[in-house]
Amino acid sequence: MNALITASAEALEKMTVRFPNLFGGTEITYKRGFSLFGVNIYWYGVLIAIGVVLAYIYAMRRATKDFGLVKDRVFDVAFVAIIGGFLCARIYYCVFVTLDPNNPTNYNFVTTFTTIRDGGIAIYGGIIGSVLIGGLMCKLRKVNFLAMADLASLGFLIGQTIGRWGNFINQEAHGSECPSDWLFAMGGTRISAEMGEGTLVHPCFLYESVWCLLGFIFLHIYSKKLRSFDGEVALLYAAWYGFGRFFIEQLRTDSLYWGPLRVSQWVGAASFAAAIICFVIAKIKTKKSGRLLYVNTDASKLLIESDRRAELERKAKKEKKAESILDDEVTEEITDDSVVDEDDTSDNDADTEDEEDDNGGEDN
Repeated sequence: MNALITASAEALEKMTVRFPNLFGGTEITYKRGFSLFGVNIYWYGVLIAIGVVLAYIYAMRRATKDFGLVKDRVFDVAFVAIIGGFLCARIYYCVFVTLDPNNPTNYNFVTTFTTIRDGGIAIYGGIIGSVLIGGLMCKLRKVNFLAMADLASLGFLIGQTIGRWGNFINQEAHGSECPSDWLFAMGGTRISAEMGEGTLVHPCFLYESVWCLLGFIFLHIYSKKLRSFDGEVALLYAAWYGFGRFFIEQLRTDSLYWGPLRVSQWVGAASFAAAIICFVIAKIKTKKSGRLLYVNTDASKLLIESDRRAELERKAKKEKKAESILDDEVTEEITDDSVVDEDDTSDNDADTEDEEDDNGGEDN
């Protein structure tokens, strides 16, 4: 309960961030979040949600035309992969925090999920979870995994570019102390509390956000002009992000360690090396075999056409059902009117008979 009260106070607490060497000195005052119907919403979560939505919109625009994927099936895969990604991002973080001898925090199966509002997710865990869960869903929904991986990689970069600004809001995931005359030197309320009053640090969130943005621009163009095999963009994403993260991670002060290096440095280096090796091998094999991209295969075209026809049939059945229901309602109305008319006719006949009887009596 005390933790909840503390989190509530932090969400509404005013914070200040400053860049003394940027634009002649810039200072911003803000709150980490806002309250909605008594529930605290953090800007970090809002930014992640925006990143996910924009990544999904981008993926839907390119899914069929550039990657030969059916949009409805892509939605199914993305929906499950996003959930799996968030869960694995949390599990990854909690596991390595617990394994780190320099970190006093320990998590168990229960606290991994019950304390999630206290913070703590790791992007590499999210990527691993999305790939594993998304790959399983691709199998179930008959979606080409490698083509989907290419499309998802571009979405990852969009999400990471935007999501990293959540670290800026929280003044976390920053780097070590930097020279006071460095253009992007950053200070702030929480930074001063952690590092000492007036300390300026490297804004690692900014470095990584810009690196991901450049990667997205590069791979967006590459995927339209130069992609020659399925999975190529995914490999280049792994190499690009792994390379940049290896160096940016060296500046951070909140890293999880595994031996002499930070966990993210190990993963970044392994990702870069493995991706480059696989990229070169696949490029050579593709050139020799002349294998087509999935978007250009008959399998892709047949699946797209099959799903299109199925959708048209579903719409036709719905329209037919709606017309049938409408016809039934009209028939019922006509039947009801007929019953009323018959009743009126019967009443009129009865009135006529009464009149005839009366007239007959008068004649007599």
